[in-house]
Amino acid sequence: MGDWRTDPAYAMCRALVDGAELSSFTGGPFDVRAVVASIRPEAKDGFLLDEVPWEHFPQGHRVRDAVRLLHSGDSPVDAGAGVVSGMCANDMRAAAALAVPFLIRIAADTGHPRRVDALGEIPCPARARHFGIASRDELLLHRRAQDDDLYDGYGVEVTGYPAGWSVGAARAAITADATLLQNLLDDPDPAIRIRAAYALATVTDLERSVRGAFVARLAVEQDPIVRAALVLATAEATRSHPHPPTTAWMRERWRDQTQVSEVRLAAAIGWLCLTDEPAPDDLVTAVEDLATKELADAMEALPWMTAAGGSGETGLRRCVRKMLHPEQPDPARSDDPWAPRP
Repeated sequence: MGDWRTDPAYAMCRALVDGAELSSFTGGPFDVRAVVASIRPEAKDGFLLDEVPWEHFPQGHRVRDAVRLLHSGDSPVDAGAGVVSGMCANDMRAAAALAVPFLIRIAADTGHPRRVDALGEIPCPARARHFGIASRDELLLHRRAQDDDLYDGYGVEVTGYPAGWSVGAARAAITADATLLQNLLDDPDPAIRIRAAYALATVTDLERSVRGAFVARLAVEQDPIVRAALVLATAEATRSHPHPPTTAWMRERWRDQTQVSEVRLAAAIGWLCLTDEPAPDDLVTAVEDLATKELADAMEALPWMTAAGGSGETGLRRCVRKMLHPEQPDPARSDDPWAPRP
């Protein structure tokens, strides 16, 4: 893998540690936001990967090679898959953000054999947060909690690179190609529709049109899990850009007993994240009645729930506990890897 400290961006990170002002690097060759914005449309569409200065960012060569392998389509099944998400899990997102425009094009290619894999990688650098976050305050935020407001609340990555720049670049890349992703909301494959919604929930300045696309798709969507994904995506877009009518719409969804259980649960979670109001008794009753083990297992297909899970709990059960019963401690960990989750 090499030593990330030999990457050119490390000099910038070292300078920041030594007291340099971040603003002195804004717009420069190591500002991934500026680099992403400068990628020519022709380079994106033609997969001209060598036009992108991957080498300016930690482990950039690994990300470039992963994109190339995914794009080739004739590589071994696991070649190129998981590199971007793995980098993000290791708290290195700068080079991963550079991959986003190319991953979107792989996902949008209806004949590409790896499009589901590519689509699953796209949202990872746009969310700088730890797994296991399931509270009302943090579930639908794009950032993780910090003890200070360093670099707009995102802090620094393990390399010392400003995490806020990486997240901003990834979200800008998703916003720039939102039309390509919106088209995937009508894809025949439910996994594509779910992952497209998860990616689109991170857009920066198109929340009205994207939120409208979610609601329009919801009106015709038949798959209960995809319907839940569309509700959660609507809530996440609204969390970043408050819209009181949508918050009221969420409340109507979880109170509507004609809605499928998956939608009512997603709407209840979304509403709890969009308001500071105490959870009303009818919400608590509805959620605790609907959140069965079977439904919790089924909703693990939603990336929001996968990310929320932890301590041996499914994401749904952890959300219920953290949002409605925050005083309850995390369940004790089991040493048995085959033990059933609560």
